[in-house]
Amino acid sequence: MNAPIKLATLSLLAAISVVFMPHASLAQDAAEMTAAPGSGEVFGEPPASAAEGEVVASETTPPEAEGAYVPMAPTKDKGMPTDPNSGEPGAMAKSLTFQDQYSKDGQYALWMHDWFLLPVITAISLFVLGLLLYVVVRFSRRANPEPSRTTHNTMIEVVWTIVPAAILVVIAVPSLTLLARQYETPPEEAVTIKATGYQWYWGYSYPDHGGIEVISNMLSDADAIKNGEPPQLAVDNRMVVPAGVPLRIQTIGADVIHSFAVPSLWFKQDAIPGRLNEKLLTIEEPGVYYGQCSELCGTRHAYMPIAIEALPPEEFAAWVASQGGTMPGEETAEEAPAEDAAPAEEATEIALAE
Repeated sequence: MNAPIKLATLSLLAAISVVFMPHASLAQDAAEMTAAPGSGEVFGEPPASAAEGEVVASETTPPEAEGAYVPMAPTKDKGMPTDPNSGEPGAMAKSLTFQDQYSKDGQYALWMHDWFLLPVITAISLFVLGLLLYVVVRFSRRANPEPSRTTHNTMIEVVWTIVPAAILVVIAVPSLTLLARQYETPPEEAVTIKATGYQWYWGYSYPDHGGIEVISNMLSDADAIKNGEPPQLAVDNRMVVPAGVPLRIQTIGADVIHSFAVPSLWFKQDAIPGRLNEKLLTIEEPGVYYGQCSELCGTRHAYMPIAIEALPPEEFAAWVASQGGTMPGEETAEEAPAEDAAPAEEATEIALAE
């Protein structure tokens, strides 16, 4: 009799397990969905204590951290060529001259061109044209049937020798000043950025910021227009720099000679294999500035655009952090507490030994 009773009892327990185990499992799953162990974060239904209209953490996308890097949108006609076919007033005339300048050397050079060289060139051209017209009218065969027998004129020869020489001396003063400014040595605290030209793209490295390396390739026309940038000048990764800070731009070529040129910054420097060139650049205003390789470097020479994004220093620091780099001085600040802790540990060990 005991065997049938035991068999019946086991069958009853098995039936009870089949009925109630799924409910226990579901209850456990629901409890796990309600909260992560030790986190206090809600992933399922909102807690009973939640106020009406309160948004649960799982229903929102985490906001970007304060001070996080956000790529800068370019400003129309700033740091880029002017489209002569845009239909805007003065677009054609503006496309025939220099771009607006955003470095001190560029501003000086633009002033020299617009207010010094151009007036001198215009005056000389009009003067020579006037002389030619005068000679055509005054000494034509009809007005002067008997040609002059004059062989030389001392006064005229002295004037046309001294006056052009004086003009060249006057032009030399701002020219040599601009030349000297363009070869000014970067200060010791300048931010170093190395631009390497490849066939056919640019690479940027930041030795002062943890060795960050950025590879920059041209975007397609469709992607550039979608981003609101000029076609054939937009890139996937810009060269990001701080604005208002001296920059030490170093250039080198990895394969053939390239040239790093940004017209709106009055900057052009060759990138030669085996030779590191260096030049000072200070960008006065934040913005996005476009350029191109200006040395014929192969079949895809036209597909090596340059895009420099100048940010305020605090936003540049956010960009450095987003790239996994460090600002100068951060490493020293992190190492200092560890160095200070070492003498304290040694003192503790000596005290324990005594």
